[in-house]
Amino acid sequence: MPIPSLFHFKAAQSQTSLNHNPLSSSSFSLSMATIFLLFFLSFLSFSSSSSTNDLPRTFIVKVQHDAKPSIFTLHKHWYDSFLSSLSSSSADQKTPSSSPPAESRIIHTYDTVFHGFSAKLSPTEALKLQTLPHVIAVIPERVRHVQTTRSPQFLGLKTTDSAGLLKESDFGSDLVVGVIDTGIWPERQSFNDRNLGPVPEKWKGMCVSGKDFSPASCNRKLIGARFFCNGYEATNGKMNESTEYRSPRDSDGHGTHTASIAAGRYVFPASTLGYAKGIAAGMAPKARLAAYKVCWNAGCYDSDILAAFDAAVNDGVDVISLSVGGVVVPYYLDAIAIGSFGAVDRGVFVSASAGNGGPGGLTVTNVAPWVATIGAGTIDRDFPADVKLGNGKVIPGMSVYGGPGLSPGKMYPLIYAGSEGTGDGYSSSLCLEGSLDPKLVKGKIVLCDRGINSRAGKGDVVKKAGGVGMILANGVFDGEGLVADCHVLPATAVGASAGDDIRRYISVASKSKSPPTATIVFKGTRLGVRPAPVVASFSARGPNPESNEILKPDVIAPGLNILAAWPDKVGPSGVPTDSRRTEFNILSGTSMACPHVSGLAALLKAAHPDWSPAAIKSALMTTAYTVDNRGETMLDESTGNTSTVMDFGAGHVHPQKAMEPGLVYDISTFDYVDFLCNSNYTVNNIQVVTRKTADCSGAKRAGHAGNLNYPSMSAAFPQYGKHKMSTHFIRTVTNVGDPNSVYKVTIKAPSGTVVTVQPEKLVFRRIGQKLSFLVRVQTTAVKLSPGVSSLKSGSIVWSDGKHSVTSPLVVTMQQPL
Repeated sequence: MPIPSLFHFKAAQSQTSLNHNPLSSSSFSLSMATIFLLFFLSFLSFSSSSSTNDLPRTFIVKVQHDAKPSIFTLHKHWYDSFLSSLSSSSADQKTPSSSPPAESRIIHTYDTVFHGFSAKLSPTEALKLQTLPHVIAVIPERVRHVQTTRSPQFLGLKTTDSAGLLKESDFGSDLVVGVIDTGIWPERQSFNDRNLGPVPEKWKGMCVSGKDFSPASCNRKLIGARFFCNGYEATNGKMNESTEYRSPRDSDGHGTHTASIAAGRYVFPASTLGYAKGIAAGMAPKARLAAYKVCWNAGCYDSDILAAFDAAVNDGVDVISLSVGGVVVPYYLDAIAIGSFGAVDRGVFVSASAGNGGPGGLTVTNVAPWVATIGAGTIDRDFPADVKLGNGKVIPGMSVYGGPGLSPGKMYPLIYAGSEGTGDGYSSSLCLEGSLDPKLVKGKIVLCDRGINSRAGKGDVVKKAGGVGMILANGVFDGEGLVADCHVLPATAVGASAGDDIRRYISVASKSKSPPTATIVFKGTRLGVRPAPVVASFSARGPNPESNEILKPDVIAPGLNILAAWPDKVGPSGVPTDSRRTEFNILSGTSMACPHVSGLAALLKAAHPDWSPAAIKSALMTTAYTVDNRGETMLDESTGNTSTVMDFGAGHVHPQKAMEPGLVYDISTFDYVDFLCNSNYTVNNIQVVTRKTADCSGAKRAGHAGNLNYPSMSAAFPQYGKHKMSTHFIRTVTNVGDPNSVYKVTIKAPSGTVVTVQPEKLVFRRIGQKLSFLVRVQTTAVKLSPGVSSLKSGSIVWSDGKHSVTSPLVVTMQQPL
């Protein structure tokens, strides 16, 4: 199976050809066909019984939980008997024994969000296991990877307000946010428990001890910490404890960073290498934290992730924050979709990062409708570091660098690492380890292309070769989006077009009497940047690869250049040779956007304890905004053009408005079951996801998958030569505003469509009352080339004069290949 990309953008810095490339509309059908063909072939590969293809790997096994024979004391004993029967050769040994084997092959057992176990099996054994009674599914494990001082103010969360979300929620007090990530560095001030009350009585979790981590590492803020490495070690062997901790302690930094974004305490002063000075705070400063470490040096393994979901829900978390993800597969094969459904079914809000595969289309991940899928936007703060060329041209750049600088006013020799004579051309252009010739690099500023190794790692390569500075140029698919990294030498990032300009300058100047020169001018922290927010270039985009009736991402939140807590033994660049230490670090990615929403969900849950996870997500979506601080539609950072619903979903979160949305679109567990039925999932597939036996006959009669009571509406029309096409959406809204209120509809129809809503007025008499309406969409076929799609968007807005409840309406037409 493919290895997915990192959702923490600092680590997701592969070559543009290895990133998700932007997909043109013409590639939609081909991409989907290719994805599922590859997935199918992967299953064929594990079904082979030849000795060369029968190597063991980890599988997750779904079992009919209530079918356990009474002779087994524990479910684990029953599961052990399954595995014993696989290795038995004689008929009399195939009868399960009630005694557990001396050494169990089981990696994890699951009994909360999922019923079953994980184990290392050969493909032949996996196929045999599938035939046993009460085994519902055998799912191959996949490997996944992980994907502030100003963002609270940018979101309108001010401690000085006498009313508002922070005040009404008591800063999230007594709500528990579970962070499934790389662990936590508990000593950071962001996790202090000053003036917090006792641990909530409902809490059943624990602080698990391990290397350099004792139960005393927890307090009234960090109330739980666990680690899950059995799946990781089943595949990779015993971990190297000299490079990572067999404990909840964070040796990477990602988990510490995301945890403090979600629920870090107020800390002053806070900065990274002198940048972004101010007061650091998470979204829900008084919420409690529980850390679930599932990500290790080799990645995050599905069996461990599912175990973390199981533990977190059983412990009593209210919110789960997951900045981890990978490729999109059907929900019944997706451990995150399965685990998150079990969590939502128990009333736990789950937010997940959308991925860093942007700016290409069809790159969004974690797309299950019960998950809040979060893309990334900018805030009104950046860190300019401009390039001044020898010809006088100044090119804007972005960087965080706090070490010895370049001499003011001095121009340095400038070379392009990919030029002839600096290595093999390709690897040297990317500034890969060992690719640069010190004789050609020493004393110079080097232009490096993005890709393969980390951005900060390229600077380390340049530094070791004797370079005095680095300019990091985006590739064509990275566009113009700039990420500020903590570099180990004077360095800055520039856009793709700027990179082309610099290469041309080097080429021309190298042939002249004035050799190419440059310097980098660092300008510190800049506030009040306009426009903001802007959709971050790396933020993954729709359409939804698995369910095109569900618009994804759901919303965007701050995710570019976010300052948050950082471990003590990891340099801010993440480069092993970086000996600098800082309490806070600046990172970018949808990994940083996700915990913003996790913290906001905790605030909303604290303010409205009776709201379901779907109601909380509805409040965030229907109150989101799509205009920037200039009053214009948000831009796409990668192109500078206007962004679309496929980039930002419902829009950018607006916490204060989300506290009083007026109406919400609520969704029950049974609604999700109907959705899966209407998505043509089999009864067995649905049981794998939901742990429920489904009857799809009624759901089929009820309509289509787009009738899930989702806050957005997405219609996909295949072009089969029909002149006129139509569809409908049935939605039900619940009044959470004023008891006597009248909402009137405003329709902004996508161009080329006719949209009607019946009724046009909703009259509510009490809080909690539910009313339904019908949306009809009619359109006319347009001439499209084979494989090409057309996207149009509009909105449905319900307003009572006080609240505006906005739902995006998307119409896509595609000509099949």
